[in-house]
Amino acid sequence: MGKGGGCVPSKKRQPAAASDGSAIAEKNAPIPVEEKIEASTEVIEPAAPSSVESRLKIFIVFYSMYGHVESLAKRMKKGADDIEGVEGVLYRVAETLPPDVLDKMHAPPKDPAIPLISAAEMVEADGILFGFPTRYGCMAAQMKAFFDSTGQLWREQKLSGKPAGFFVSTGSQGGGQETTAWTAITQLTHHGMLFVPIGYTFGAGMFEMDEIRGGSPYGAGVFAGDGTRQASEAELALAEYQGKYMASTVKKLVQT
Repeated sequence: MGKGGGCVPSKKRQPAAASDGSAIAEKNAPIPVEEKIEASTEVIEPAAPSSVESRLKIFIVFYSMYGHVESLAKRMKKGADDIEGVEGVLYRVAETLPPDVLDKMHAPPKDPAIPLISAAEMVEADGILFGFPTRYGCMAAQMKAFFDSTGQLWREQKLSGKPAGFFVSTGSQGGGQETTAWTAITQLTHHGMLFVPIGYTFGAGMFEMDEIRGGSPYGAGVFAGDGTRQASEAELALAEYQGKYMASTVKKLVQT
């Protein structure tokens, strides 16, 4: 064309853009055989159940000044542990007497392997056995101080429906084997707990008269005398039985 007649076509002309139809066709083109992705043949197995089963816990909470109640508690744990799926756990309540007074009373040191319990921890138990020596037919002040610390649990009724029992130590046959446990029932009542006595389920052992033996239908017991007498095998056997009895009772309640 003449000068000023218009633009001269470029020699670097770009190819025409592909139409929409050709773009879709290219997108839907079959995948070459060698590029096809094979479907996974992996089989996902369901997760295996945990081999660790939760066990029911019987808390054995006690106060012992000279070791008599503690000896019952340890045999009680053995009994609870003998029931499949149940575990006895030992705890002691805090001492309220100062060390110098305990020294003058010739009280032996506490076993450091048994931890102190707080009131809040009792919620974790499936059942509780409380052990304590008598003071004029009632529980010792140390155990009473522990119960007095459970006000928040009482307010919220956190222990309501939880099975509980007692075992005791007294200085003599008329020193409170029954009344020490009986007067303690008020603590359970206000918390709405279920009192589980052993009754006469121990069988013939409850009627033996061949030797002096602590214990009653309320629970296991030991005669401490002046402090030098230790629990007899008969008293320890009743404590072991009470541990089994409580563990079996709790297990039945959970399964119903």
